[in-house]
Amino acid sequence: MFTEPEVVSVGLTAAAATAHGLHIRVVDHDLGAVAGSVLHTEDYRGQARMVVDEDRHVLVGVTFVGPDVAELVHATTIAVAAEVPIERLRHAVPAFPTMSEVWLRLLETYEATATTEQAAA
Repeated sequence: MFTEPEVVSVGLTAAAATAHGLHIRVVDHDLGAVAGSVLHTEDYRGQARMVVDEDRHVLVGVTFVGPDVAELVHATTIAVAAEVPIERLRHAVPAFPTMSEVWLRLLETYEATATTEQAAA
């Protein structure tokens, strides 16, 4: 959608994925914490969310909200439509400093929450 701020959404939301009976994990990240955000403005505000099918370890949905996030839609569409495994996405290192760095941060957060959940079990 072309709104102010921009909203990019590809695939399923968490609610839709759950309604489809998928076992999911949701990972959120503050886009303002991505180093490349300062290329836009020092007080960048935005949010990123990925929805992962935990049984297949693939993205089933991604949403970005913030200035100029439409730039992320192409890579997002490929990752979701091609059902690229999380393990493979981890090897696609984004350019630094750019907003694409959010992919690395989302995947790091995904891995950290998996480690925390395993330790708690």
